[in-house]
Amino acid sequence: MNQIEERRKERLSRQLDWNLLRTFMVIVQEGSITRAAERLLLKQPSVSSALKRLETQLARQLIERGPSIFRVTPAGDLLYRECVEIYGSVSRLAVLLRDVHDEISGHITISLASHVVCPTFDEVLSRFHQEHPKVTYALEIDTSAVVVESVLQKRASLGICLVHDKDPRLPYLHLYREFFGFFCGPRHRFFGRSDLQLTDLRGEPNVSFKTDQLSDALRPVALLRERHDLQGPIIGTSSNLEEVRRMIIGGLGIGPLPLHVMTRDQEAGLLWRLPPYEDPPVIDIYMVYNPRAHLNRAERHFIEALQDAVAATPLEERTYVPERANG
Repeated sequence: MNQIEERRKERLSRQLDWNLLRTFMVIVQEGSITRAAERLLLKQPSVSSALKRLETQLARQLIERGPSIFRVTPAGDLLYRECVEIYGSVSRLAVLLRDVHDEISGHITISLASHVVCPTFDEVLSRFHQEHPKVTYALEIDTSAVVVESVLQKRASLGICLVHDKDPRLPYLHLYREFFGFFCGPRHRFFGRSDLQLTDLRGEPNVSFKTDQLSDALRPVALLRERHDLQGPIIGTSSNLEEVRRMIIGGLGIGPLPLHVMTRDQEAGLLWRLPPYEDPPVIDIYMVYNPRAHLNRAERHFIEALQDAVAATPLEERTYVPERANG
């Protein structure tokens, strides 16, 4: 293609008037300049003039016309098909722009394990509410297994939970990493003691989570128990962190809790951390959603916001490293 032809096409693309194209499209659709003028609420000479200007700009006859002739030429037929496509795109602009500017609304159901304490998640939730105040939420607490089941059954928009075996039907986003430690309450004889060893915990009555099993989400805690023979009698279990905490504070037994969540209780004298102080069990928390669910705009945008926040935050900043011991 020579430079003259290239410049001619560039000039045409700059000068071509959409109104002329639209007028031509209506002329073809109506099969008559007169009827096209009536539809466009214009005078017939104006429509005829527009068609002539378009043919001049394109250097092509688009419609053969005369007293008893009205026939679209091959060039006109090709241009008409392009005009229909262009008009469809232009017509959709209003819808696309409305979708961009309309305030997001809708309901988000988030199913969570009971001990989710994650600044990244909290920040996304707070910022999302500020940006989209019409969105409503339901935060439902359950076991990690039920969280995953709720997502699979599309009863929850997304879930945040511990994971033992990943379901291949669901994507998992590593949200944060936490560490578990053993604690006792003020009524326990170990409270306030800093001279304890893991062997001192053998045979002690325990309270724990229902998932504190080798085949479940708290497998690292169960492995620690087994490795050091900490299989004392089980006095109480619960799926809820607050209830496990209640039993430990109440003196029913020693039990595992996420270290970074219990900092304030330690400072308030409600809990006392027990061994091990080095290499405590590591637990990973995941966000999970169902890609086959028909999500509303609020759900989609929230999941994307959480994914973006995680991608922008190194794992080191999403790993809540515990202090060595009580202080």
